[in-house]
Amino acid sequence: MTQQFIFAGFGGQGMLLIGKFLAMACMMDGKHVSWLPSYGPEMRGGTANCSVSVSDEPIGSPLVDMADCIVAMNRPSLDKFESKVKPGGVLVINSSIIDRKAERDDIQVVYCDANRIAEEVGNPKGANVAILGALMAKAPVVSAEIMSEAIRVELGERKAKFLPGNMKAYQAGIDDALKQ
Repeated sequence: MTQQFIFAGFGGQGMLLIGKFLAMACMMDGKHVSWLPSYGPEMRGGTANCSVSVSDEPIGSPLVDMADCIVAMNRPSLDKFESKVKPGGVLVINSSIIDRKAERDDIQVVYCDANRIAEEVGNPKGANVAILGALMAKAPVVSAEIMSEAIRVELGERKAKFLPGNMKAYQAGIDDALKQ
């Protein structure tokens, strides 16, 4: 079975990073994975997105046209990608900065106040990890333990000090989404 994800937002919001977290976690769980970033030359402040495909079988192409799950971290990303969620799929919207509701009724929509959650757990730069937690609450492809290890690996030794804050934001995102 293959699941496809798109993470989209402004450059600097950490969408490529959480895509890498998911890809690493799924690899650690023995799944086949592809991770494909897409961003403009401006990167910070411009649009950035990545697609992640996860499968029990080898993946033929990293391209994702229609995704099972999409995270929209900003309004332009929601406008661009809402139509790309497969019917019955999951759309996670960062309600902290997106000022509209989803227009579709054939998908599961999660409104995650990611910036507030990150602030409340003392990790103001952790909105991306909070929204990843919200996504994993509704589309759990790996356990929280494996995700924690993947985040540790991806952060590396230089950024290891950020692991506790990221894990608090991740768990708070899960908890918030489970209330919906």
